[in-house]
Amino acid sequence: MLRAALRLSKGYRLRPWASPYLKWRIETWSGINAETITPKQFIDFVWTHRVDLARYLRWAERRGG
Repeated sequence: MLRAALRLSKGYRLRPWASPYLKWRIETWSGINAETITPKQFIDFVWTHRVDLARYLRWAERRGG
């Protein structure tokens, strides 16, 4: 699961809220406009949806090898 998280945040590991891919995923999942996501919104979203995100990361790990 950690490997998938690191792969998906490549290039933005110290500031994942700036990742265009992660912003896009949040936008498609929640409807929050990707261009307006702040670090606080990102952290709140991750905390609120941590169970669903863990399930997604497990899925991504299986798919991405």
